[in-house]
Amino acid sequence: MFEFLRTRLAQGNQTSRFPKGAVEFPARFRGRPTLECNDCGGAPCPQCADSMPTPLVRAGRDGRAALDLGACLFSPEEESGRPGCGVRFTRDHRMASTTRDGLVTHDAERQLVTALDARTRRLFGRSLRLRSVVAGSCNGCEGELTALGNVVFDMGRFGVQFVASPRHADGIVITGVVNANMREALERTYEAVPDPRLVIAVGACPASGGPFRGSPEIVGIPPDIPVHLWIPGCPPHPLTVLDGLLRLLGRLA
Repeated sequence: MFEFLRTRLAQGNQTSRFPKGAVEFPARFRGRPTLECNDCGGAPCPQCADSMPTPLVRAGRDGRAALDLGACLFSPEEESGRPGCGVRFTRDHRMASTTRDGLVTHDAERQLVTALDARTRRLFGRSLRLRSVVAGSCNGCEGELTALGNVVFDMGRFGVQFVASPRHADGIVITGVVNANMREALERTYEAVPDPRLVIAVGACPASGGPFRGSPEIVGIPPDIPVHLWIPGCPPHPLTVLDGLLRLLGRLA
């Protein structure tokens, strides 16, 4: 026991300094993607979208190429494009949005999460309980959500915890594509959460199908389940999840 205590004291504080200090990421970390168009005068053109072998880049409403963070798999293959143009990954972990359309953006028009209304923040701002619904996933996102409870990220210090029953929850966290076999389970779990309730979609799968895009088994999140927070990633880094949650609760400016 004494040896254990001595070792623990020697380790010091292992908890991340987020959100009050600088955070270090591993060398292979891929953050928010950006679109570099050196030959287009800084305004990505439709030819850029056509040259990218990934749905991450597509033509926006104004004809310019736009980035769909919800479709990004954060893979090395996505750093491609024609000469002078291409996708590059930054070190920025802030990528969540309160709307699905907010994930489709030009670099200079990135939308961060909008906080909930004052009444809802008073309810959930200091104590938020969430029920996880794995609706057809590879379990990558679930691994990152599990990491939120370890000593490094310690989500509990913000009053956010996962619970076993939807009847004890304030909202649900959806991971996976929502396949045909899981749609009813998702709907019943959502109905079991008392009002007011939050819905958080984590990962590329609920946003775009992720690596399973195009499968006939994907039905997606039912339209009668409103999503309050979209967190992109494949899987998202734990701090990307935390950043989105705290912004939604009004805990970050």
